[in-house]
Amino acid sequence: MRTAGAIAVAGALALLATGCGGFAGSGGGAADAAKKPDKASPAPPLPMETAAKKAAWTDRDRTRRLKVAPERLVQGKESDLERVRLDSDVDGMVPFYLTVSYTNTGEETLDRPDPENNFTITLADGTPGRPIALMNTNPLATESAVPKECDKSGPATLAPGRTGKACRIVMLPKARTPAIVSYTDEASGALTWKIGDGEGYAGTNGLMTVGRSADAMWQDDNRDVPMTVTLTGVRKGDIGDLSRFQLSADQKKMTPYYVTLRYRNTGAHVLLPTMQDNVGVSTASGQQLRPTTFMDFSAPGNGIEGCRSAVAHTRLKPKSSLTMCSVHLMPEGDQPVAVTFRGEGRGAHQFGWRVP
Repeated sequence: MRTAGAIAVAGALALLATGCGGFAGSGGGAADAAKKPDKASPAPPLPMETAAKKAAWTDRDRTRRLKVAPERLVQGKESDLERVRLDSDVDGMVPFYLTVSYTNTGEETLDRPDPENNFTITLADGTPGRPIALMNTNPLATESAVPKECDKSGPATLAPGRTGKACRIVMLPKARTPAIVSYTDEASGALTWKIGDGEGYAGTNGLMTVGRSADAMWQDDNRDVPMTVTLTGVRKGDIGDLSRFQLSADQKKMTPYYVTLRYRNTGAHVLLPTMQDNVGVSTASGQQLRPTTFMDFSAPGNGIEGCRSAVAHTRLKPKSSLTMCSVHLMPEGDQPVAVTFRGEGRGAHQFGWRVP
C-alpha cells in the first residue's frame, strides 16, 4: 500500500537519455543525447530548518517508526535535465535537489525503505512542487548534470538504529522561491520545516490579506451574477467540536479549521447560497482541501460551534450580504497557508488570500 504522502505528491517518471539508442517517455521532446551536460559549479544550498523529527512510514499497511529530516536543498538549472524526457506539465520548471535523512528507530530491519517519497516542497501559497524520478535505461549512459547524490537510490535495507540518505528531485516554477519542506504520512500526519523565513522571499505571492475583497462571478439559473467576496477569518478548531457527527477513524485524527467568507450580491438577480462549495484551503504540506460536509438536521442556527453560517432561508437578494463558514479537516501537524475561491460563470476566475 502506498502512503498517503506518496500518493499526494506522486510525480512524473523521467527517463535519462543514453548513448546507445533512444528512449520512451510521456510528453516532451527528446533532447540531443550527444550534448555535454553543464558542469558549472552548483548553487549554494538554501538555508532551511534541519532538525530531525519523529515520524511514521507506512509500507504495505505496516507502520514503522523513524526520525526524518531534510539535510540539504539546492536549486538546479533547466539545463540539468535537458537530456531527460519529462512530462509536459513540468515544462518551464526548474529542479530543486532535496537531500533527506531517515533513521530507523524501530526494532525491525526495513526492506527497501523509501520514505523520501513522502517529502515534498511547497511555495508560500501552498502550491506543491512536482517530484520526478530518473530512470537510467542503460548502464553506459553519459552522465547528466544532476548532483551525484541524486543519481542513486537510498539503502536497500536499514537496520534498527541505522541512518539512510536519499535525494528527492522536485520541479518548481521559475522565479518562485520554495517556502516549506514537508513530510506526510497517513499514520503521523504532516511535519514541516521552513526554508529561509518560510515566506518564499516573495511576500504574499499575489495573494490578498485577510479582510480584502475581490470581485467574482456566480451562476444561478443559467444567469451570471456579479458579487464581491471577502475572507473575514480562519480559525483552528478542535475535533471535539464535531463529536455529534459520525466521523471516520482517519477524520478523528485530524484538526478542523473554520473558514469564514462574506458574499455580497452586486447584481440584479437573487442567488442560491452555495458559494462555500468552491472554497479551498492550501496547506503547508501542499494539500488542497475542499470543504467537508456535515449533515445537520438540528434546529436552525445550531450548526457547528465556531462555524455557524448566516444562511438565508431562500436566496441572497441583490445588494445584500451573507456570511458563510466552511469546515476543512487537516492532518495533524499541517496548517493552512492560503484560502482560495473559484467563481462560476462567464469570466469567472480563482483568487486567494494569504493566511497569516
